[in-house]
Amino acid sequence: MKKIFSSGLEYILRQAAKPAAIYFLFIWSFVEAWFIIPIPPDVILAPMTLAKPSKAFFYANITTISSILGGCVGFIIGMFAIDYAMGIINTLNLQDYYDQALEWFSVWGSAVILIAGFTIIPFKVFTIMAGAMKMNFFLFLITATLSRGARFYLVSYAAKIGGEKGMDAIVKNIDKIGYLIIIIFIVLLIMSY
Repeated sequence: MKKIFSSGLEYILRQAAKPAAIYFLFIWSFVEAWFIIPIPPDVILAPMTLAKPSKAFFYANITTISSILGGCVGFIIGMFAIDYAMGIINTLNLQDYYDQALEWFSVWGSAVILIAGFTIIPFKVFTIMAGAMKMNFFLFLITATLSRGARFYLVSYAAKIGGEKGMDAIVKNIDKIGYLIIIIFIVLLIMSY
């Protein structure tokens, strides 16, 4: 079998090591917090940390700061343009996520932002919801910073430690893992019909 995944990993690591990658990480993290991008910043943060482990926490800082700034945009959208945002949420079939976030806000209030950074529900749903529910902006900033910061520091730390100890294992097994994921995806897709 052709080793497309290991070639892809090598390419990603080469790109992640370039100086311009930091700008891409910043922009991606900013936009992902309020706009419909299905890929979280972790997917960029981890390879960058693997490429330059000594900069792990610098990358975590950049990701956290830009995500919080993007979260502020989401908050403003929720506060002033919720009708427009609901149109996008419905168009992209995110209504279930929105309803789940609404339920969590009604149960836990602002503490839900602390949880939001670690859920599978896209963070943008929570940032927009916080604005729509007129959450205290200062409290939003504190909870979003704690939540996103903890997540991105954990990702950076794991990539740094795992990269130093396990990069050889990752490179050796990436193709097997990649093909296994494709097979599982196809099986699940077939089973859903």
